[in-house]
Amino acid sequence: MKFWKENGSLCWKHQYETVQITPWGKNALRVRTTKYPAFTSHNWALEEPIPDTDANVSIEIADDGRSDASITNGRLCIHADASGIMTFCRDGQKFLKEYHRDYDQPSCPESRCLKIRGREYKAIAGGDYTVKLRFESNDRERIYGMGQYQQSYLDLKGCTLELAQRNSQISIPFAVSSLGYGFLWNHPGVGNVVFGKNYTEWEAKAAKQTDYWITVDDTPAKILENYTEVTGRTPVMSEDLLGLWQCKLRYRTQEEVLSVARKYRELGIPLDVIVIDFFHWTRQGDWKFDKDYWPDPKAMCDELHAMGTKVVVSVWPTVDKKSENFGEMLDRGLLIQTEHGSNQTYEFQGDCLTIDLTNPEAQAYLWEKCRKNYYDYGIDMFWLDNAEPDYGAYDFENYRYQLGHALEVSSLYPKLYVRTFFEHTGALSLARCGWAGSQKYASLLWSGDVPSTFESLRDQISAGLNMGLAGIPWWTTDIGGFMTDDVADEDFRELLLRWFEFAVFSPILRMHGDRGPHDIPPLSDKEWGGGSLFTGRPNELWSYGEEAFRIMKKQLDLRLSLRPYIAGLMREASETGAPLLRTMFYEFPDDPHCWELEDQYMFGGQYLVAPILHAGQRERRVYLPAGKWKNLADGQICKGADAIVCAAPLEQIPVFERCNRSCPN
Repeated sequence: MKFWKENGSLCWKHQYETVQITPWGKNALRVRTTKYPAFTSHNWALEEPIPDTDANVSIEIADDGRSDASITNGRLCIHADASGIMTFCRDGQKFLKEYHRDYDQPSCPESRCLKIRGREYKAIAGGDYTVKLRFESNDRERIYGMGQYQQSYLDLKGCTLELAQRNSQISIPFAVSSLGYGFLWNHPGVGNVVFGKNYTEWEAKAAKQTDYWITVDDTPAKILENYTEVTGRTPVMSEDLLGLWQCKLRYRTQEEVLSVARKYRELGIPLDVIVIDFFHWTRQGDWKFDKDYWPDPKAMCDELHAMGTKVVVSVWPTVDKKSENFGEMLDRGLLIQTEHGSNQTYEFQGDCLTIDLTNPEAQAYLWEKCRKNYYDYGIDMFWLDNAEPDYGAYDFENYRYQLGHALEVSSLYPKLYVRTFFEHTGALSLARCGWAGSQKYASLLWSGDVPSTFESLRDQISAGLNMGLAGIPWWTTDIGGFMTDDVADEDFRELLLRWFEFAVFSPILRMHGDRGPHDIPPLSDKEWGGGSLFTGRPNELWSYGEEAFRIMKKQLDLRLSLRPYIAGLMREASETGAPLLRTMFYEFPDDPHCWELEDQYMFGGQYLVAPILHAGQRERRVYLPAGKWKNLADGQICKGADAIVCAAPLEQIPVFERCNRSCPN
């Protein structure tokens, strides 16, 4: 065992393992360990220039160079003992320690004969390791962030989470602790994390090293600011995108799109964005409009732009083997490889492989097709669907990318997908998945193909709040959920209205969904092309009856009145990394009760939102933190530091505005 300093880092070697701890941003350190001769050159999520912290950094090594050592950057210190076991301190107070249950430290109170070490490497035949990293658990700690998981839990303590991308699951491995630290697992491969009561365990199924980043600060807001400083911050979203987005599965023709936009204009309803969903193309991987149904895309875009409406078109990364581009892409090695069995990765409406967007040549190929066939016609933005990428089966061990095996790099895919378009357009992309740092490429993530149920709506509240704490401020949902069996069901219409009322107080207000029943005949009896696939029922504001239209129109007017406020939140997100959807404790970290609330939230710093999450519910309990609050429904001023029972008629959910000095007594 020997400690040394190297290029501003604390290093040591013990048996076959090398450890390096490097100052990396404000009150932050990056820790890497490996059994290989050297560390890889990948920074993964930590791509931003490192702020200069030299004045706040100190490294201390015992005189014998072996007994112990420590490195401090601002308020964070990591101490290593003679066995290399690390302890983490904030302002001199321990908050975390590696979990070690071995007998090589008889004087240590945690010493056991279990032969369990905090850092474990299990060799994979042929190369790489399965690695595990373990930490002591802290009683009464709460853990948040980590991206989007389809569950109702906001506090993740006690949860087991898969570190992998799936439709409606977005793994962004950054956790925020109630103990005042943030932790990034800086590995884009497949694995798991267990925030157990007895210990925390991070696992990577295939890796050459462990790599994590840790920061400390006073509040979740400051922790998130430190995190986004080193992983990147979103650009400022344009104010003309903050109103209504109209979408459905699926507009089948150019005329359908134009007729919807024209009706919104006739009704005097501003339409910021209209979205053209999948299978407007000939085959997957052709990346072009089917001319039989979209004869003049440029004229369509010109008319929509004249109405003040921007146009989004769906792009999938899947390539049908009958696509006009498949042969060339396979020959050039631009597709994801399978390790075993047939060369198929996706099977919906075709026998497909997926473009390998870890390959720069594949990125250039995809963009050139989309430039020529979409962007040059006037398409403003892209909907990057199936961005995980979606697979016929999530057998990650069976896929290989140019950058490495899927087990080692696959979580990076959606980030590279969005970057491919951002680097050419600078525009927002709507994407179904992301990873740490996706926010800097103007990623608007949505929660995927979720069911149309109140249970699912409850899940989306936790998902959106934890996405914000994972550094993703732009997030949205399919209003009403994606999968609807019967649009005439009154229970669904109630759900739709409650979901719409929630979405008014979210970053993007977006109508979308697959509205059943599927009893509309296809436009063509061909097995391919834009007329061959089914479509869902209408999904515009007027599609659900007069009462629903009246309620959604009034709610949209409220949303439009908030446009300047939301634009300010977008600027704040770009400057500090602050999310728009905020947990109560994010705004009120000194209020213990706010750490317990999971069914209400803050929309920015000004509005407290209490969604209705159960069918038939017409009132609910709302906790108001200390101060004065104005009920948006009736203008009544309420005193905080207490809970009240608030009316929730079908046309509105409880929303309170945080009072400033202008509020009456």
